[in-house]
Amino acid sequence: MTFSELGVSEPLLRAIDELGFIQPMPVQETVIPHQLNTRQDLVALAQTGTGKTAAYGLPLLQRLAELGSNDSSNGSSNGSVVTRAIVLSPTRELCLQIADDLASFAKYLPQVKIMAVYGGANIEPQIRELRKGVDVIVATPGRLIDLMHRGAAKLDNVDTVVLDEADEMLSMGFSESIDAILEGVPAQHTTLLFSATMSKEIERIAQNYLHDAQQMVVGSRNEGAENVNHIYYMVRASDKYLALKRVVDYYPKIYAIVFCRTRKETQEVADHLIQDGYNADALHGDLSQQQRDLTMQRFRLHRIQLLVATDVAARGLDVDDLTHVINYGMPDDTENYTHRSGRTGRAGKKGTSICIVHSRERSKIREVEKTINKEFVQGTLPTPKEICTKQLWKVIDDIERVVVEEEEIEDFLPEVRRRLEWLDKDDLLKRMVSREFGRFLRYYAGAPDIEEVKPGNESGSRRGKKGERSSHNAEEGFTRLFITLGKVDGFYAKEIIGVVNKRCGGDKVEIGRIDLRPTFSFFEVRSEDAERVLSSLKGLTVKGRRIGVDVADDADSDSKRPSRDKAKGKASKDGQSKGKHSKRKDFKGGDANASGNAPKGRKNKGKKGSSQQDKEPEWWQFFQKHKK
Repeated sequence: MTFSELGVSEPLLRAIDELGFIQPMPVQETVIPHQLNTRQDLVALAQTGTGKTAAYGLPLLQRLAELGSNDSSNGSSNGSVVTRAIVLSPTRELCLQIADDLASFAKYLPQVKIMAVYGGANIEPQIRELRKGVDVIVATPGRLIDLMHRGAAKLDNVDTVVLDEADEMLSMGFSESIDAILEGVPAQHTTLLFSATMSKEIERIAQNYLHDAQQMVVGSRNEGAENVNHIYYMVRASDKYLALKRVVDYYPKIYAIVFCRTRKETQEVADHLIQDGYNADALHGDLSQQQRDLTMQRFRLHRIQLLVATDVAARGLDVDDLTHVINYGMPDDTENYTHRSGRTGRAGKKGTSICIVHSRERSKIREVEKTINKEFVQGTLPTPKEICTKQLWKVIDDIERVVVEEEEIEDFLPEVRRRLEWLDKDDLLKRMVSREFGRFLRYYAGAPDIEEVKPGNESGSRRGKKGERSSHNAEEGFTRLFITLGKVDGFYAKEIIGVVNKRCGGDKVEIGRIDLRPTFSFFEVRSEDAERVLSSLKGLTVKGRRIGVDVADDADSDSKRPSRDKAKGKASKDGQSKGKHSKRKDFKGGDANASGNAPKGRKNKGKKGSSQQDKEPEWWQFFQKHKK
């Protein structure tokens, strides 16, 4: 099947041929003939990066070109162009990308005018351009509503509305804006809705605003990309950063997005990766639009290897050749995971979605498995030996691939030979490998162990032997809090999570283990959030009763509330690392740069593989021998 056989016109064929389009992708084979031959509404379920823009864009442009040449009604009474189509997208970045793609397709259709309008930019130039007349407005919902209210965006003649990434727009809170826009266009119009998932909100939009819609499913309904492998590593919460470094080190050619839950966590992870010598940067909402644009441009150009981002900031970032998506913890929403994992494994290439989780996130893994109908594999973190071997082969491979430009370096070679004549071949090889590879040996010689959590091996069971009362220490990196509300008050896990996040402003508070008792309860929060939670819950009253909240003892008992004096004493020790509110030690990776300083952390418990030294490479024996 070719684009010509689908019915695409000659000017569009010329443009897409120059862009390198050869054969239609599945979504294009399905949607293009439908849109060229009918004006029926359409709901298309397809993953991000499957060629949706060309699927709806080519028929749309072809119809506009025919209207422009055959139908004088395409212009207003004063001769200016009226808007015939709007394309809605969730983010500025995707909006610009769609507009650029449509403009590229319309290269040989000069009469078709396309314009992108979006928030975060001066609205006055957009108003001036719209008043000159455009055929297609590509817009973010909020900015289009603003332009409609100002009378700049006139939608009286719109006959096609495209909702691109509709599920993303709804998850970002644009439901009311979409309702207002769809109510502001003529009743006789065609609506094309594209979404990766079919949520209840998407079904509501389809039922309210689409009529006799044709539904098309490209791939499996609610399923991530077929070419994506799903792997998770279960570790202690305090070891997540160390696990992240091992995963990254094991894939020397990794090109990935690392997704974090909050802006603060995103910046912290990015900062520590940069400090440890990785080519990384952060992308989140606290950055200016100019900073975000620059970061995304550098990432697309492969000048950044690891982009650490929040879900919101990474929306609209379309990169076809990601090798991995790394989830630094599971997202709250299963659909968010679908969008994350769908960013890799595109254009027929294989991709991998990796989740670094702790035991409390096991249920989220199971939920996602049911939704995408694919099984996750619990991986085993690569060992120092495996990582060092991979990195050594990369160094050798890079050297082999160096293209020598003899004419360019010829004048310098005599001096180089003179300076290095005292070194023989083996000395040169050793120095070269040490320079390029030594930091991994030095780091992993003293790297702390990472305790992986296996099924049935989670620490801190609620009950010991029969008749014993359970006690529990807060997981490392978390602080255990006490509250004088329990089951008799109708206070359960949902209520604890609700009251904490309702009272605490800013980023969402991650709540760990919750232990409910009849008249009081315990719950854990990240140590860096403990002071904020205590402060926010101070003065809390329920049904006129003042509620007490405090730090729990290191080991609490079912039978008694923790000592308030002891808890306060722990929280007030200035500068002592044992205090419950001391800075959380998430990032134990230490300095992995060329200085060779080994990170501080738990010491290795033994020398793996030392009983098989006769089978190990010499460099590995040397590494084990000099291991500190």
